[in-house]
Amino acid sequence: MHIVASTFSPSKAPETVIAKASDPAGTSATASSTGRGSTRSLVPPYTRPANAAIALPGTIRGHFPALERRLGDYPVAYFDGPGGTQVPRPVVEAMVDYLYHHNANTHWTYPTSVETDEVIARARLVLADFLGAGPDEIAFGANMTTLTFHLARALGHGWGPRDEVVVTELDHHANIAPWRALERERGVTVRSVPLRPSEGELDWGALESALTPRTRLLAIGAASNALGTVNDIERATTLARAVGALSFVDAVHYAPHFLVDVSRMGCDFLACSAYKFYGPHLGILYGRQERVEMLDLPKLAPAPDTAPECLETGTLNHEGIAGAAAAVDFLADLAGGTSARGSRRERLELVFAELHRRGAESFRLLWEGLGGIPSVRRFGPPPERLRTPTVAFAVVGQSASKVARALAELGLFVSHGDFYATTVVARLGQTEDGLVRVGCACYTTEEEVERLLEAMRELAQ
Repeated sequence: MHIVASTFSPSKAPETVIAKASDPAGTSATASSTGRGSTRSLVPPYTRPANAAIALPGTIRGHFPALERRLGDYPVAYFDGPGGTQVPRPVVEAMVDYLYHHNANTHWTYPTSVETDEVIARARLVLADFLGAGPDEIAFGANMTTLTFHLARALGHGWGPRDEVVVTELDHHANIAPWRALERERGVTVRSVPLRPSEGELDWGALESALTPRTRLLAIGAASNALGTVNDIERATTLARAVGALSFVDAVHYAPHFLVDVSRMGCDFLACSAYKFYGPHLGILYGRQERVEMLDLPKLAPAPDTAPECLETGTLNHEGIAGAAAAVDFLADLAGGTSARGSRRERLELVFAELHRRGAESFRLLWEGLGGIPSVRRFGPPPERLRTPTVAFAVVGQSASKVARALAELGLFVSHGDFYATTVVARLGQTEDGLVRVGCACYTTEEEVERLLEAMRELAQ
């Protein structure tokens, strides 16, 4: 059996190839090596030793055509990664290869349909490696928001007025609105865990109090897309299980910066988005297989009843699925892309450890530099806390949109507003002016950070 795979060497231009499913450059690891039966270390990847032998920033940047863009005299620096990263050539080439040579619908007997089935099956294997799951636990959809609404409706069919869901003020509203909808539709009570604004972190005492025997689900973000706060998900899911509740984790902002391990996290469901980790616009949903097969899912009668297909509605975005797998392979291949460096999961652990180290250095430079500007107010945990390389700030007397517009004219692309974390921004007292958000990605350089800081010193005067 042959499947479409995209591989590249960190030291040369990428190419699209057809690889056998057993090839090291293809799947690299089977589902059994990454599922819950695995004996591999469950140590969080950010505590593992960093391996500086992965591709250097300059080499990584060579795979991103977007970085060649200029705005007048300025090379563009993309600090908008928390809203969506730029895309490397291997990802686009995998999508183009699928559309040009393998495009078909699924489950028929002619070659392009068989190849499409193989593309999807391989992508489940690749994303299973990425999340530490099994391939039968990986579903695809339009985006995290759509998948979460779909899951919430299915879970809600069995809930009523005596049942409760716990959400948090720190979350993106895509992990709040789907559960709030069950208040109207099913009479469910939704309890919200408060944010501690001065720290940018959750009130864990309030979280413990909110979880009761009536709690059916805890919905919590692994990391705040607005502030970069990283939550202790293992602690949260342990608390949920203690009262018999399920757990759903929004890992959209977490997955680009920390290697997800659903086994270690102990969650029942987890969602992320490929376009936040150098892939196309596609949502990915992990569901513990036994939990998924118990769901009362809205579906067409002829559609599959088994996991993970039962979570997927209609014809999927096949080229997006090919691109999402290529994005994970791109990250893994930063470690060298050869079987000698271990399985895909092992290579991802090496890469994420080193990228986390680099991101932490960039964030510290940003945090300390912005802290030296008197009119700038920073929000969220400091560098000493476990966090993502994302900083939110405001300039006294200036709206976030004004600051972002001025930076854009200098070729510095940042995001502004509330980022759908509306409650966070309100609790910080920034509803009217919003926040400026700056994020570091694998292609961010120290020179770009210094450019941004120099521009902010000028703008804040």
